[in-house]
Amino acid sequence: MTLGFVVIGSFMLLMMIGVPVTIAIGAGTVAGLYWAGLMDFALVFPQQIIEGASKPALLAIPFFILAGNLMNAVGMTDKIFNFALALIGSVRAGLAYVNVIASLIFAGVSGAATADIAGLGQIEVRAMRERGYSHEFAAALTVATSLVGPIVPPSISLIVYAWLANESVARLFLAGIVPGLLVAASFIAYIRVMCEFQDMPREEPKNLTQIRHAILDGIPALIAPCIILGAIIFGFATATEAGVIACVYTLIVGVFYRAVSFSMLWTALKESALLSALIMMIIGASQTMGWLFAFEQVPQAFATGFLDAIDSRAMFLVFVVVLLIVIGCFMEATPAKIILLPLLLPVADAFGVDRVQFGMIITLALLIGIATPPMGVGLYLMSAVSGVKFERLSIAILPLLIPPFVALILISVFPAITLWLPDLVMGPAAP
Repeated sequence: MTLGFVVIGSFMLLMMIGVPVTIAIGAGTVAGLYWAGLMDFALVFPQQIIEGASKPALLAIPFFILAGNLMNAVGMTDKIFNFALALIGSVRAGLAYVNVIASLIFAGVSGAATADIAGLGQIEVRAMRERGYSHEFAAALTVATSLVGPIVPPSISLIVYAWLANESVARLFLAGIVPGLLVAASFIAYIRVMCEFQDMPREEPKNLTQIRHAILDGIPALIAPCIILGAIIFGFATATEAGVIACVYTLIVGVFYRAVSFSMLWTALKESALLSALIMMIIGASQTMGWLFAFEQVPQAFATGFLDAIDSRAMFLVFVVVLLIVIGCFMEATPAKIILLPLLLPVADAFGVDRVQFGMIITLALLIGIATPPMGVGLYLMSAVSGVKFERLSIAILPLLIPPFVALILISVFPAITLWLPDLVMGPAAP
């Protein structure tokens, strides 16, 4: 256990003083090797980096990242926003509801919260400001609703979890649908309550011609999630192949919208390559930490300590939720999962927590961290996109963290929220 504290403590300390996450992970692992007297095994370090980043299951990640960037580039985000605006924009606080619905739809084609913020952020914040919403509320709501992205399939975060937990991607994707809808519904309920205490603006109603045009224009974007999810669930494609299908489909839609150009393709490819490389570097570096923990049997010691200190499933889940929300404030979700899952999964198994449900709990708990100061990456990105100062955005986001936190509690207490749909479609998981 001492080795675990040395490695994770070194990593957290380096992160707090601003060291890049990949270097912090590597340095923490080297500190652990030195502490354990295993510097003779240092040659394993580069081998583990290569092995960690070259897993076939992770090949889906760059394709879904590319699909999200292509969707932004060809204007599918605008079509999704206009579709939601035409349907419910005319009710009181209509644009706030549109913000939630547009994020839910876009989540079904991008799979990443940052893609939602980058793609829909400027559109939603500008539209809300023009209709009389405060700049801070518009920006904070956009960050908060982006949390739906990594839960609703296809989800890059769930692909990483499936690889770490040796779970079915299709099962996890199905499991994310109901929790994703629950999170979206929690935001809608919050906005409805706020309407009772604040004077929320109302959008001018659309005529039938405008509604019909928005629906017809948005159909290609709305079909994308059905194609991607259907191909995986019904066995027509693996997650990686579904990512390729998403890219090809988006290009076809771009041709239909007459939005495809060489410069657009180059920009999307460049941004996707940079983000994919960053994620793979984090995964590769984290693999070395996982190898060191396994070599020194840290997960087994951690699990034994947990079982001695915590004697019930409920206490374990409370501890995990609090731990992950705190960790999520300081660390990005991918390295946090890679570092913590080898320690937490054996304990979850011992308490009989289904790994699919546990994946949803971990994913949502860490997601709340991207919208939480001081290291919430979503806050920094939205501050850059909207021009709202980080400090003001950090204050405005706090009440909007209540809905996803309530949803997280419900997902933790009621396993059926997560497991009902995958059990219905694919049958109960083997014990």
